[in-house]
Amino acid sequence: MRPSQPPTMSDSSSSSSSSFTASPPPSSSSSPLWLLSYIKLHFFARIRRFIRSKAARRRCASSSGGFDMASIRGVENDVAQVLEREGEDDSTVLQRSVKKLHFGSWEEKEKAAKEIARLVREEGKTRKLMAQLGVIPALVAMVASEVTGRRLAALTALIELANGTYTNKALIVEAGILSKLPMNIDTVDELTRREFAELLLSLSSLVNTQFPLASSEILPFISSILQSGSSFETKESCLGTLFNLSTVLDHAGPLVSCGLLHNLLMLSTRKELSEKALATLGHLVVTLMGKKAMENSPMVPESLIEILTWEDKPKCQELSAYILMILGHQSTALREKMAKSGIVQMLLEVSLLGSPLAQKRAIKLLQWFKDERQANMRPHSGPQTGRIAIGSPVNQREAREGKKMMKSLVKQSLHKNLEMITQRANAAADSSKLKTLVISTSSKSLPY
Repeated sequence: MRPSQPPTMSDSSSSSSSSFTASPPPSSSSSPLWLLSYIKLHFFARIRRFIRSKAARRRCASSSGGFDMASIRGVENDVAQVLEREGEDDSTVLQRSVKKLHFGSWEEKEKAAKEIARLVREEGKTRKLMAQLGVIPALVAMVASEVTGRRLAALTALIELANGTYTNKALIVEAGILSKLPMNIDTVDELTRREFAELLLSLSSLVNTQFPLASSEILPFISSILQSGSSFETKESCLGTLFNLSTVLDHAGPLVSCGLLHNLLMLSTRKELSEKALATLGHLVVTLMGKKAMENSPMVPESLIEILTWEDKPKCQELSAYILMILGHQSTALREKMAKSGIVQMLLEVSLLGSPLAQKRAIKLLQWFKDERQANMRPHSGPQTGRIAIGSPVNQREAREGKKMMKSLVKQSLHKNLEMITQRANAAADSSKLKTLVISTSSKSLPY
């Protein structure tokens, strides 16, 4: 009977290798994506620590005191290739992207940033995992690059990471993204401006969480964008950022001192950007500094009165009437300026044809002008000049024109109210026939 032979070195190594690979990592179908990524990343980190500790022991045992770094990195690359051969699923791409973002070349970092943006866009649950793996500081550092493609890749990834999570937004601000804003936007292309503006719009929502957001670093960039020939989307994002900042009274002073109030008044006259600009002005006008700056502006109140004529923009009419109410409150001089600009006729139209909220505010303003007119017409002694007799032809002509205007406004108001009633009731009858009936009968019942 032959005695049993001890196992050879090759046998032991093969058994060790088989035991090492006996339990494959869980597939993406049986485990969540973040758990699988977490396990693989820790597995790779443990292998890295094992290789470095083994190299350290060799260095201590060697009399020369040195070791071959090339061989260690070669083993690391071999391990990375083995992990990549396991499958090109999202978890593998995530692991490889995070590694290249931290340790790769600039070209590899740019590619990794694009992969991270794609993964976060497709699987939102990875946002928290990405932040824990420390990708945010690396991406913020890439934003300072002068290479356009590299900067855009980092900005896109940061926008995706900040979407829907206040924690990541705070981490991005703490990593110093505000200090990376370009001081001279003329050196930045339009696409990069838009990405910066979109990221700032997302970060500006931190004001709702009492997070300290330095508006002094944001406002110069936004002011340059609004004064430039940037695209509509870029300016709209900047207006959204200003709106979020204006909700906090502490930011009202910097907003006014930077000269942004004039920019907001200019943009409020553009229909496609007016609503957001007027909403921001509505926040500023309730502050003492903002109200005083608007009263001294040469665009007030003419630009706001012009907005009252926008029948196709009811929200803009409401906001404009609100700002005029705040400005005219306890300011006789400004109300006189409004009256000279023809505000009364505009208010009459809004009170009949505007939305319910705009009508309410217009009626309030009209009451102020009515009370002041009655106060100015009280009896007094002495010669009265510049008065026209009641029966004069000029007065009669003006009265007829006034009646015609009011008659037309009442008809338009009836038409609009009828449309609202028919829409709410969802009547089956033809609304055009009802309008014709009202037009033919309502004018006969009017006293003029």
